[in-house]
Amino acid sequence: MIHFEDFHLSDEVLKALSGLGFKVPTEIQAKVIPLALQKKDIVGKSPTGSGKTAAFAIPICESISWEENKPQALILAPTRELAAQVSEDFITIGRFKRIKAAAIYGKQSFERQKLELKQKTHVVVGTPGRVLDHLKKGTLVVDQLSYLVIDEADEMLNMGFIDQVEEIIEALPTDRITLLFSATLPEDIENLSVNYMKSPTYIEVNRSHSLTGKTNHALVEVQEEDKLSLLKGITIVENPESCIIFCRTQQEVDGLYQKLIKANYSCGKIHGSMVQEDRFAVMNDFKKGKFRYLVATDIAARGIDVEDISLVISYDVPQDKERYVHRIGRTGRAGKTGKAITLATTKEENLVREIEEYIGEEIPKVKPPSKAEIELAKSSFTEKMSRRPQPKRDKAAEVNKDILKLYFNGGKKKKLRVVDFVGTISNIPGVSADDIGNITLQENATFVDILNGKGQHVLTVMKHTTIKGKQLKVHIAKD
Repeated sequence: MIHFEDFHLSDEVLKALSGLGFKVPTEIQAKVIPLALQKKDIVGKSPTGSGKTAAFAIPICESISWEENKPQALILAPTRELAAQVSEDFITIGRFKRIKAAAIYGKQSFERQKLELKQKTHVVVGTPGRVLDHLKKGTLVVDQLSYLVIDEADEMLNMGFIDQVEEIIEALPTDRITLLFSATLPEDIENLSVNYMKSPTYIEVNRSHSLTGKTNHALVEVQEEDKLSLLKGITIVENPESCIIFCRTQQEVDGLYQKLIKANYSCGKIHGSMVQEDRFAVMNDFKKGKFRYLVATDIAARGIDVEDISLVISYDVPQDKERYVHRIGRTGRAGKTGKAITLATTKEENLVREIEEYIGEEIPKVKPPSKAEIELAKSSFTEKMSRRPQPKRDKAAEVNKDILKLYFNGGKKKKLRVVDFVGTISNIPGVSADDIGNITLQENATFVDILNGKGQHVLTVMKHTTIKGKQLKVHIAKD
């Protein structure tokens, strides 16, 4: 059995992986990490939920030079949610190497992103449109770029981003390592690998094994007018701790969400027309376990990693066969078993057949729960709905437990530099430069990560210590 130690990773990366609870690499990680560390181009065909992000984040974090201020890795992601999540994953895995990652995407202040990119930034994760904007305006400097990762490449294609991706690639240094990951490899994605990669190694993690090995999937036939009552019956009998219900359109999400709220479901919703801050807030609350049911369009089917989703329900059969794989990939993650139930009307029979042909097996048909089963399960379901969900484990909490982020009310406008903070804090008795993590210097504020459980000590001392002759207010930073 392979362990992460077998890859000869640095103590800093291994410490972060240990804190995350990563013990044994997944199949995609075991295949990708050694090749990426050897600086090989890779095309990875891997189903969602297989541990793909860590497969590229671990070797990139290992290879990053902290001293270099300009971006060394660019990761392209199809959605804002995925860009934000991948950026957080890099920060967590690279925590003890003090790696800084920035997420850049649309519907967020360009100027704010521009300021962030002017500071030391090792990894940039972004959606194609916003990355292209920064490249054209010269605010994303790529002359030190060593890695390009194209994540969820088939979704880039589905969303019409492929031309933007090619334009981005044309602007990057040719002397780089390119890693491309996709659940499927349609012709246009194959062409990307042929045109822009150097003799890539092709790695495939078996899709059908992932479907049948970790996720029990089933199909229930239903008339359109009976869908809501069937959904309620299924959720009463299954009584999941955490569940995503996928709808095809934003209007269906809004309508179903209202009906479930009216029926006293612990529920949230997400779709593309929502304000970005609201989308992030809903996903964060769902990840923390603040509600049990998330009604969503396929925006939530791609790459979003939420702990312990035991049930996924497709309220509609997805029109793209690939989306079926991504929907059910939200459950049965990290080696756990999950269940995926699809509600199908007679009008959707052709879509079901396409999916079955694509995954290479029939989706087992099951009968809807009987009235007796629903009646028997109702009290347990009602009891669970009446109590607050158990908070979910924050996978980064263990890594971050000895880190305290401090806020100082001074930055560039007061002529302060990163070295001023490092010099002052490392002179505190019992504190060294190794105890100082990421420093984010803004116009009027500075945020400093203090590592190794020394945050409170630094906080106490800095309340009475000047930086470059200036006494700054200091307190624990808010989230």
